[in-house]
Amino acid sequence: MASSSKRPPHLAALNAPPKPAISVEEWEAVAPIGDIEAKSVNFVQGASERAVLPPKFSVEDAGSSSRPSTPTVRGKLGQGSRPSTPNLSAHRHTASHALHPKQPIQTPQQFYDWFSLIDRSVTHSQEAHIRAHLESVSDHLETCDRLIQRIDEIETEVEDMLQGWRSVEESGKSLKDACELLLQERDRLLDMSIAIDERLEFFQELEHATRMLNHPGESLVLQTDFLYMVERVDICIDYLKAHRHFKEAEIYLLRFQQCMTRAMTLIKMYFVGSLRALTADVSKRLSEKDVSTTAQMHLLYTRFRTVSGPLAPLLAELERRAQAHPDELSALLSECHTAYFSARKGLLVGRLMEEIKGLDPARTEIVELTRAGCSYLKQLCTDEFNLFRAFFNSGEDQLYQYLENLCDYLYDDLRPRILHESRLTALCEVCTVLQALMVLDIPSVPDSSSDEETELDELTLDLDQPRRHKGLRTLHISHLLQMVLQDAQTRLFFKAQSVIQSEIRYYVPKPEDLAYPDKLVAARKPASGTEITEKQSVSRIFQVKSWDKQETWYPTLQKTVWVLSQLHEFVKPGIFDELAQEAIKYCLQTLVSAAETIKSKNPPSSVYDAHLFLLRHLLILKEMTQNLDLVHRNVDRGIDLSGVPESLASVLGKTTSLLPNALLTSLGMPRDEDTTDVRHGIDRLLKQACEDVIKTAADAVSGGTRSWAERVRLTYALDNDPVEPNGEPALPRMDYNQKNNWSGAESAIAIINSIPWSIETQTHEHATRLRLYIEDERTVEVLLKHIQERIVDDWMYFRSIIWNLYNGAVRPKIPTEDMFREMVVNGCREDWVFVTPPIPYYFSEVVASRNASGSTSGA
Repeated sequence: MASSSKRPPHLAALNAPPKPAISVEEWEAVAPIGDIEAKSVNFVQGASERAVLPPKFSVEDAGSSSRPSTPTVRGKLGQGSRPSTPNLSAHRHTASHALHPKQPIQTPQQFYDWFSLIDRSVTHSQEAHIRAHLESVSDHLETCDRLIQRIDEIETEVEDMLQGWRSVEESGKSLKDACELLLQERDRLLDMSIAIDERLEFFQELEHATRMLNHPGESLVLQTDFLYMVERVDICIDYLKAHRHFKEAEIYLLRFQQCMTRAMTLIKMYFVGSLRALTADVSKRLSEKDVSTTAQMHLLYTRFRTVSGPLAPLLAELERRAQAHPDELSALLSECHTAYFSARKGLLVGRLMEEIKGLDPARTEIVELTRAGCSYLKQLCTDEFNLFRAFFNSGEDQLYQYLENLCDYLYDDLRPRILHESRLTALCEVCTVLQALMVLDIPSVPDSSSDEETELDELTLDLDQPRRHKGLRTLHISHLLQMVLQDAQTRLFFKAQSVIQSEIRYYVPKPEDLAYPDKLVAARKPASGTEITEKQSVSRIFQVKSWDKQETWYPTLQKTVWVLSQLHEFVKPGIFDELAQEAIKYCLQTLVSAAETIKSKNPPSSVYDAHLFLLRHLLILKEMTQNLDLVHRNVDRGIDLSGVPESLASVLGKTTSLLPNALLTSLGMPRDEDTTDVRHGIDRLLKQACEDVIKTAADAVSGGTRSWAERVRLTYALDNDPVEPNGEPALPRMDYNQKNNWSGAESAIAIINSIPWSIETQTHEHATRLRLYIEDERTVEVLLKHIQERIVDDWMYFRSIIWNLYNGAVRPKIPTEDMFREMVVNGCREDWVFVTPPIPYYFSEVVASRNASGSTSGA
């Protein structure tokens, strides 16, 4: 829309010369129209034919405004369709019409002004019938109003007639009513006299209160009638506030409030005077030499509690009135609080500084300093809280501010020690001490009477049971220790980040760190009993039975578990999750790097050790992340291997998949689509490590045999291969008469004869190595099942190849699947012992005899 400060120029005032007209043929040649454009033009043409323009219109002077107003009637437009291409004659025809532009539209502003003119004309046409209807409705309303006015006039005349009739009827009862009114007036005057006497009683109380308050001496507040008088004045104030319409009520209210202020001022003065006298006496006694600790406690607390007996009821009245009249009396109560805290601080600061100096903050161990200092402060704050509650029942904010000031004397020495502490364990112990002190808050005080105070309209009092509103209940020591705890947690967070960077991310492994499997073999030897291990505080969530031999872990994994176990109980869950994910990410990187280093030490045997090393540590890391529950999911803590029996059904189904989903579930691994955090990386690496272990172990046992069979299949045609149209198969057939052929029948029989030395021996070697790295037997069984299936599949592929070679001459000497599986299963047993067969020993002949007799017993 155009701004109101900038008006568009009049269409006729444009200086731009009109563009030369072109013919339809030239237009079509320059801008040809396709099918889509033609459909759009036809659609616009049909829409324009259905639009009905207003019959009458007029155009305002375009130069007067950027947006012309509603046009008036000037003519009528004929309907027509818009041409699909521009036409010079059509421009001349439409330009003569009042709604059409006088000149061709050349700028968006000219088009916008012309379109606004058309839009207002259409709107005006559409609203014509509405205005006509509105005028008709207005006429009907005027007629109805006149009818209603006439009806009201008639009703008034009827009412006047009825009133005249009633006056005639009631004139006979006037004498009787006059007599009754006289009797009622007499009764009313008697009641008014009694009510005036009752109300004057509240006003007359002012004289009694003024006379008592004018009595000289500070001991006035200790008199029995003083609190009674204060209570009656309070009732009078409430009564006058509720009856401000009484004559001179405001004056009496002001005087009663002055009496209340004077009474509360006397209480304040008496309290401050008594407190100063007591403080001076206690300070003098404390300044004497050889004052024992018991005597100090007696002077600081017992003496004050003795004085609180007569002062507490007076202060309770001041607190209750200050709560009811905060504008007038809250300042007096604040002065009492200030005087109390000043007196207590003056007595305690010296003793507090001596206690802190005795702790020797500069040289004392930080944990012991925290424990001793904070325990002393907690006891001091508890004593101060109880003493304050003996005097007051309000002022909680001022009390905590006062206690925080006392704590600052220790915090000024303790906070720098915490912020410069470099030991992670010490910071954790500091957090433990602080959290233990914060948990052990004093129990709450039983509630006093819960009866609600009701408004008193009579001068009747019951001072035997003084009312106390709800006030101080519990000392929350956590408010006082929170600042130091936050400092310790902040330092703990930054120190943990430093440890993660220096000892996990940038850890440089030593040769003994990569000595696998020697470390595992040494760990299984009986301990000599002379080793001394450092005692470490580990969270209960990290005390897992499978983690007993942490000395066999890679150092970065040990450090990761140690750091997270230290932090788990002492930092907020959100911060802990961030640190845990960072530590686990860097730990994974170091584990993968260490596995690559082990792999390159002594290939190919070290390759299997590298895969087992990575699998072992990933399983431990997986168990830890499930215990931590990093993203607050509702998952069971720890690795749940109860699903292994169910997963075996799918594993044993001769599937070609290395790791079905059931196996991943049995290892505590969710599906890939369900992982969204750092555990996704662990699951991905764990899955790959399982596949590498299975593939490496199977290739070591049967990989050579499968490679030989695949080479034969790619080189020669089998006996059952289909033939091409020329009568020959796609691959050449093997020459069975050729001697010393690498793929001949002699080579196949030699491979079969080597089975007793290859399958069971090598399978047992790799199964033993797997049990050395993976201690959980159920996990080992799951992995061994997959290794067995892989080995059996390789040998069955070898069997399928030579079965269709050599014109069937070797078939009787090929072992069956049950024979292969039995040998593989025997090799995986822990108690398997290799029995050396006699030499010469031809296993193929043994298999041939067994196949001939139909025996299925073991080899």
